[in-house]
Amino acid sequence: MYVVCKEHVEIAIDRFVDDFEDAPDVVDLKETHFAAWNPPPTCEEKGCDKHGEFLIV
Repeated sequence: MYVVCKEHVEIAIDRFVDDFEDAPDVVDLKETHFAAWNPPPTCEEKGCDKHGEFLIV
């Protein structure tokens, strides 16, 4: 699973498909909250410090 900004959604989807050979679900973290998990505050792509907006899972 990956937490990324809007700019890196396509890259994360491609990586997910390469790793798991299946299409991921894309969850908008602005609309969804988890009781037992807090997403990372920033995008997980190297060198990006933008806010993580989407969960690719």
